[in-house]
Amino acid sequence: MKNTKDNDKQIALFCGAKRLPFLVRDSLRAHGWDVFVIGLRNFCDPALKPDLVIRIGGGGTAAKECKKRGITKLCFAGAIGHLNLSDVRPDLWSIGILAKVIKNQRGYESMFAALIAGIESKGFKIFGAQDLCPDLVFKPGVQTKTKPGKADLADIKRAVEVSKLIGAADIGQSVVVDKQVLAVEAAEGTSGMLKRVEEVRKGRKQSGVFAKMIKPQQDLRIDLPAIGTDTLRDIAAAGLRGIVVDAGNCFVIDRDEVLAAANKANMFILAK
Repeated sequence: MKNTKDNDKQIALFCGAKRLPFLVRDSLRAHGWDVFVIGLRNFCDPALKPDLVIRIGGGGTAAKECKKRGITKLCFAGAIGHLNLSDVRPDLWSIGILAKVIKNQRGYESMFAALIAGIESKGFKIFGAQDLCPDLVFKPGVQTKTKPGKADLADIKRAVEVSKLIGAADIGQSVVVDKQVLAVEAAEGTSGMLKRVEEVRKGRKQSGVFAKMIKPQQDLRIDLPAIGTDTLRDIAAAGLRGIVVDAGNCFVIDRDEVLAAANKANMFILAK
């Protein structure tokens, strides 16, 4: 039967782990999109009730279903962690794309660029969730009751500089600065880095900042930074004064809870 839906407002949402896919799905629908939800097996929360579940590497199944429904627009949301590519079993549709991704294992951004180019070469168009759901990212400015002071501004300047440097090298996105650089994010991820900082700073008074900035060469359609209440808890446990993120390019998970937790801990959140 011929698809009679408005193809301009149809989109397939590929969903990884955690809360972000729920928020993106609901925001897309609130903005008038007809959302076909595709869950990634072993990552997507079953409570999302996806319309289709595929394994990592099972792009052919998703492509066939999207083509049948007249869907050419795609969006990605949710975590998949640090994948071991040797464990991915690609179908025939995906094998060429995966070969290009493996060839570009110089860092995550080069791999994501190869992934996006490979998918779009098959006739699809990938959109960044932040562009379609601007309500899920911070607008510029201080978001909290607590404002950064003079010492904080110096730490912020240094943290942003270092975050951009490690991002340009495709190492990580997060950094902690308290007059000097205390930690940068590597393979352990943001949570692991903050736990290291917590161990180093036990007993110290609240000071220093956490920065999580986009990478200079980053394609913003996949793997955008996100902060949530878990992030706030880890930053507070590390005794830091505040957070700085990119305005418009950092998802906030459960905004009201995040801001309430920051205000309770006398921490600032700055989007710039």
